[in-house]
Amino acid sequence: MHEDSRRGSRGNTTWPPVTLLVLAICGITVVADGYDVVVYGAVIPSLLHEPGWGLTPAGAGLIGSFALVGMLIGATTVGTLTDTLGRRKMLIGCLIWFSVMTGLCATATSPEVFGLFRFLAGLGLGGVLPTASALVGEYSHPRTRNLVFATLFSGFPVGGIIAALTGIFVLPRFGWQVMFLLGLLPLLLVLPLAIRFLPESITFLRAKGRHAEADRIADRWNITSDDTQQGVPAPEQSPSGGRDSDSMSPVRALFSRSYVGATACFLVMTCLCLFMIYGFNTWLPEIMRRAGYSAGSSLGFLLVFNIGAVVGTIVISLAADRFGSKPIITTTYLVSSVAVILLSLRLPTTVLYAAVALGGVGAMGTQSFVLAYVSKHYPVRMGATAMGWTLGFGRLGSMLAPPLLGLIIGAGLAFQWNFYALAVPGVIGALLVGLVPHTPEAAVAPGHEGVGGTARPLAGQT
Repeated sequence: MHEDSRRGSRGNTTWPPVTLLVLAICGITVVADGYDVVVYGAVIPSLLHEPGWGLTPAGAGLIGSFALVGMLIGATTVGTLTDTLGRRKMLIGCLIWFSVMTGLCATATSPEVFGLFRFLAGLGLGGVLPTASALVGEYSHPRTRNLVFATLFSGFPVGGIIAALTGIFVLPRFGWQVMFLLGLLPLLLVLPLAIRFLPESITFLRAKGRHAEADRIADRWNITSDDTQQGVPAPEQSPSGGRDSDSMSPVRALFSRSYVGATACFLVMTCLCLFMIYGFNTWLPEIMRRAGYSAGSSLGFLLVFNIGAVVGTIVISLAADRFGSKPIITTTYLVSSVAVILLSLRLPTTVLYAAVALGGVGAMGTQSFVLAYVSKHYPVRMGATAMGWTLGFGRLGSMLAPPLLGLIIGAGLAFQWNFYALAVPGVIGALLVGLVPHTPEAAVAPGHEGVGGTARPLAGQT
């Protein structure tokens, strides 16, 4: 590794070209992912008044969970397959799949058909984040990984911003169908770039014995063999000297004695965080409309939520790389709960917008920092599997949020109850952070501890 990159690991220089390339392609894919998820929240008021559909708030919440069921299946399945078939191939496949299925939503003539297409789109959407996370995590330095992950996951709220802005302009003029037709754009804008430029994981290629391909990528980006080996966790020996977790399949290793405690914490933390994110993104416009705001103002709250998530997450990530994951995640969880409580009060509009922005920082920021923590906690060979299972289980929270809040709205309860339901997960999540155990000492290569005490490879540093 060159001296410039050594200084860069301490934050004094820019990221290497390969890090920027992988982050750009994966980030744009996550933007498309965010648009496809958030667009449903933007069109719910229109769907509730679609002639002939007879859709109720409870029914809309149920349809909202269909895509999330698909995302649960997609995250666990694709995340596991990624460590077997390759990260580049799976990311491109997921991009094609969810774009086509989102476009087909525009052709739906009934809530049932619409829900089916949303479920099918969710299969591809669920695979994007674990696959993109695994690639970006490998091609980034441990000391700047919180910032890299924050930049990657800011693509999700950027997609939400685009969905909200598009909805403000498109819905009154062209109807909700056009919102889903726009979901086909990634096939034109992202797919060609991914096919042409996105590199495969060098670690994956070497593990599969495809050394010639790995060497070509390493030569192209001036990556040395030392770069791909630094910080790779050493095998963990069991007390009895028996089979170690390094020889297990990634799924078995994830739930082995060395990692099961952390895995359980990460699964529940992500579940709680995604409950808040999808509760906001699915129902915030309708909740604020029922609180007395116009349709345009209600979409404005959704816009501010996602803007706050982008700006706040990137700013806070700088502190996360310096102070570590645990204190930052605890803080962002609590910030989200406080922000939600403020939204339940009758406050001036300006204060409410500020609270919505803080909610975006808390909910979205927490998710990106939790996944960065996951990336640093596990060995690289099981990274995509860990991401897939963490996000897959987390989809249980995202599945519960739309129907639960839909039932609260449909029951005629005061709009404040929706915010109370969103505040509790933040408090529980903050308590869970402290229960995450340290990485097993045997897994840490001396001199390569990342933030939070975990070693990771330095592939991609030139």
